[in-house]
Amino acid sequence: MTARKCSASPLFDRRAIPREAVESRWTAPCGQTLRRIDWLLPQGACRGSILFMPGRGDAYEKYLETLDYWHRRDWQVTASDWRGQAGSGRLGNDAVTGHADDFAIWVDDLAALWEQWRKTTPGPHILVGHSMGGHLVLRALAEARVDPDAAVLIAPMVDFIRHGVPAALMHAAARLMAAIGDARRPAWKWGEKPGALPADRINLLTHDALRYADEVWWRDARPEIAMGPGSWGWVAAAYASTRGLARPGVLEQVKCPVLLLSTNRDRLVSSRAIERAALRLPRGELVGFGAEARHEILREADPVRDRALAAIDEFLDRTAPLRD
Repeated sequence: MTARKCSASPLFDRRAIPREAVESRWTAPCGQTLRRIDWLLPQGACRGSILFMPGRGDAYEKYLETLDYWHRRDWQVTASDWRGQAGSGRLGNDAVTGHADDFAIWVDDLAALWEQWRKTTPGPHILVGHSMGGHLVLRALAEARVDPDAAVLIAPMVDFIRHGVPAALMHAAARLMAAIGDARRPAWKWGEKPGALPADRINLLTHDALRYADEVWWRDARPEIAMGPGSWGWVAAAYASTRGLARPGVLEQVKCPVLLLSTNRDRLVSSRAIERAALRLPRGELVGFGAEARHEILREADPVRDRALAAIDEFLDRTAPLRD
């Protein structure tokens, strides 16, 4: 595929909420409110609707550039926090540790948001998830909790990099660590100052220093969105959920077209596991990157980001065409 120029408008300000976007809150069935952001319908014909779900510790502010790109291509666009992170509260003991007892609570939230959102937006309906968000989208698909016309998973957390250690052993160790102390305590050390970003974190995420600096800027401007390490409870729940997806016959139940994007230089999630998932999905497709890309493919340098956006555009044009 020849990548066309897809980069955001040079006038787009990544450090401001666009005038076309509206921040609000939606209410889960249990009464919990969570943040969301919506780009109002573009003038003229609407291409369809995209719901974007970010990764662990993420906030939608990091993806304004890409969400606006889809809006300028005539998509109705919505993004939401996950419960317990960004501007939607915390599930642990403090303001920076990301905790979860069970990923099922997030699947339930996604299913509830999907039901509300789908009824009020024009089709075709597309579900997009990054990293942990990609994992949760995939799980919701496998459990038939959502029914998009197509789905896109960017560096989805299908499995971790385990260096040959069996997943069952890693899971058992995480459960033990969660059980012998407070499961909400951090599972790894990040910095001396709570919420502070380690100096080498950029090397895990992107080659683009300016886009990385945007995240730092938003964390300073909106301190409530900052998040640090996951808890031992989160780690144990993550292994339980990824191992569930790995069971034979689970991914094979997903019937909608699914595009997966990954990089073999990812140091956070397993690119080999993503490749295997693409083969197991009945209508799975894979776009791979190499040394030019790190984990946050949609926040990479323009050549990588342009290729990724072009691949997504082509996939959606083919699998979810505009309805008459």
